[in-house]
Amino acid sequence: MTGENDVVLMYFEDQPLSYARIEEILPDAKPNWYHVRLLLLQFPLQVVTWILRDNYINGDEFTMDGKRIRLERIVAPQPAQTPSEPKDKKTVRKQPLEGKVISLKDLKKK
Repeated sequence: MTGENDVVLMYFEDQPLSYARIEEILPDAKPNWYHVRLLLLQFPLQVVTWILRDNYINGDEFTMDGKRIRLERIVAPQPAQTPSEPKDKKTVRKQPLEGKVISLKDLKKK
């Protein structure tokens, strides 16, 4: 179920067009219709409100001015495990990592 704060990929005529974040979903006067406020994640940022059925919010195709549009909810991928992370969470690093801290404040003064 797609909901507020979800990121969706908008398809226009079966071609990916833009990403958007669902800002708000409010019920319309008609049953099963909603006012969906979308933040279009493009340059410049733009906010639009579409009146959509619940099925359209969840990925069913609909038309605007005779053009096919579809919203697809995007699920963020899980972060990959980096080599510096121990594979076993119980493993504790016994030696501290060696490295040098560079002050950006000092670099800016030069």
